[in-house]
Amino acid sequence: MTKKLTIHDIAKLSGVGKSTVSRVLTNDPKVKPATREKVEKIIQESGYIPSKSAQSMRGGSQKVVGVIISRLDSPSENKAVGSMLSTLYEAGYDAVIMESQFDREKTNEHLDVLKKRNVDGVIVFGFTDLDTEQLEHWQGRSVVIAMDTEVTSSINYDNSGVIYHALQYLTDLNLNEISFIGVDPSDKTTGKLRLDSYLTWCQSHQITPVYQTGQLHHESAYQLVDKVLVDSTQAIVCASDTLALGVIKRLQELGREDVMVTGVGGNELLSFLFPKVHSIDPGYTLAGQQAANLLISHVNGNQDLVHLTQNPIIS
Repeated sequence: MTKKLTIHDIAKLSGVGKSTVSRVLTNDPKVKPATREKVEKIIQESGYIPSKSAQSMRGGSQKVVGVIISRLDSPSENKAVGSMLSTLYEAGYDAVIMESQFDREKTNEHLDVLKKRNVDGVIVFGFTDLDTEQLEHWQGRSVVIAMDTEVTSSINYDNSGVIYHALQYLTDLNLNEISFIGVDPSDKTTGKLRLDSYLTWCQSHQITPVYQTGQLHHESAYQLVDKVLVDSTQAIVCASDTLALGVIKRLQELGREDVMVTGVGGNELLSFLFPKVHSIDPGYTLAGQQAANLLISHVNGNQDLVHLTQNPIIS
């Protein structure tokens, strides 16, 4: 059986002292770049992983997880992160939060950093271009949220269901001239699945669909309103609360406050400022709790992959 390397072995192979290796592992800025590069190369080549006891002696927490969020300014993701952190803190875990900005390479860089820091596990907010193969290296200590993936445990939202419930709400109000503003279908979840739900509804009700898609930004939705609005339009369904904000502003400018608007996100501020707006809550808070509990379960030895779909919260 191959002998497990120790920090003493890494120091000897690197030609430096044990204290220098420790400073490299704790990202001490005082370490010279050339020395850091040499030590990190040995660590990478040897596959060395610092022990939990060594982490504790250095004053670090033995229970740390990484959370890679797509956008720090995302209200929906922040709702999930809020409940996620509460669950992690209650279980005695600290969290390192990083931002992917929907960038594949940046996300992989973050995963490399978290691996070097030997965190216990990671929760990653998914996006279309996410390199899920990188998560296989975490050996069952990772959870993806907001998308489905077979390589690790995942929690997704019912993207079709949130649009169905919005349309059903409007139908119950006897509204049927309903347009849709969404996200480019290249986004497989918020984009394609939510658009497909609208198109399916139109087909089942024998209604000609009127829709536009753009970026997940209120300015994009603002610019698309004129392309879906006609005199007979009774409502506009938006794929997110962010888009709904842009739609509301443009409708106010046009004096079309008779047009109902629905969003997705359950944003309390949106509902407070615009009481007539109906927002569907996909269950972000519950999904955050589930993701944290699922990761804790994996860290504690349960390696069975779990794939969940969070149902919308209907009030």
